[in-house]
Amino acid sequence: MAGGRAGGGGGGGGGGSAPGPPLPAAPPRAELKCKMKFGIYLPPKAETGKCPVLYWLSGLTCTEQNFITKAAFQQAAAEHGLIVVAPDTSPRGCNIEGEDESWDFGTGAGFYVDATEDPWKTNYRMYSYIKDELPKLINANFPTDPERMSIFGHSMGGHGALILALKNPGKYKSVSAFAPICNPIQCQWGKKALGGYLGPDASKWEAYDATQLVKSYSGSRLDILIDQGKDDQFLSAGQLLPDNFIAACTEQKIPVVFRLQQGYDHSYFFIASFINDHIKHHAKYLNA
Repeated sequence: MAGGRAGGGGGGGGGGSAPGPPLPAAPPRAELKCKMKFGIYLPPKAETGKCPVLYWLSGLTCTEQNFITKAAFQQAAAEHGLIVVAPDTSPRGCNIEGEDESWDFGTGAGFYVDATEDPWKTNYRMYSYIKDELPKLINANFPTDPERMSIFGHSMGGHGALILALKNPGKYKSVSAFAPICNPIQCQWGKKALGGYLGPDASKWEAYDATQLVKSYSGSRLDILIDQGKDDQFLSAGQLLPDNFIAACTEQKIPVVFRLQQGYDHSYFFIASFINDHIKHHAKYLNA
């Protein structure tokens, strides 16, 4: 496992390989105006050739560390020859008033949007960072095949993965999610985040809502896999709303496999239990 600092920290080898060269010194990330950390796993196959990249987006309050230490994905990623990249969930240390006041807005809660409201719009551009800037950095410094990438995530990150795939047809070979926030314009987490970052006009929020985006999706075929714990407290609290997303997919004839997993909640135990299925889902398309 290697942690890379996008602004000049060390990159390293993973998957049993020797440590790689340090990342070149660079100014803070252009989109976010601050230094950002990411976790990266390099499979053994990366020692001898270019590999596809699978991007993981984490949920509220997480850093780049949660997934790489808790998800137990490495064996499956090694088996299928996938590089896995786990970025942070927001800019950090930007000294914006109010950024650390609540756990579901600001630090650790970038919601994978490009903010348009003051004081957030200068730094909180996680959508463009994940879509453009981070892949360029990864492709420039690691043995990747830039034409083969996929995306998945959990909760807020599941929302991020779905909207990035739906807004950029053909960019990602596949998409999956664990307990995603499927219809943020209809839930309290989403209303707070989208209202804060994008302003009070709710029509602007729809551009970052997977359920709304599916209704107008006309891109290349996208096979979506979603796992949801049946005992997830945020499912019962109406924060995730997968039924709305599934109904929209059905109407648009977009294939989605939705699995309601008995006895599982919203935690990383749930993710670790089914991560192999998700890696296999992505490998099917990335290694085709």
